Amino acid sequence: MDTMGRHVIAELWECNVEKLNDMGLIERIFVDAALKAGAEIREVAFHKFAPYGVSGVVIISESHLTIHSFPEHGYASIDVYTCGDIIDPNVAAEYIALELESKSYERVELPRGMGPIKAMDFQKAD
Repeated sequence: MDTMGRHVIAELWECNVEKLNDMGLIERIFVDAALKAGAEIREVAFHKFAPYGVSGVVIISESHLTIHSFPEHGYASIDVYTCGDIIDPNVAAEYIALELESKSYERVELPRGMGPIKAMDFQKAD
């Protein structure tokens, strides 16, 4: 393994607005996504905002899956982070995009734990 983990950050646009505002459905989609990727679920916590929007996390032994939905924009921001080299976070991210009926889906995968970040604007925390 070259990294400690893989982190998929995805932008889901033009999603099904009703699905983006249905906390129970989003929770089921995220639990199913974790299981489809082969992850082991530890905890699940989701919150419905008024008048709309859902945030939530599925904690897995291998790390986590998160969402922040913006039904008023047809948009969802998702993260799928997995440690180790067994679980593919892309499997979960693609399943979530499909289930939320995203018509425009962008993602980037970042390797995690490869060493110090060498960005000019990076500030080290004290």
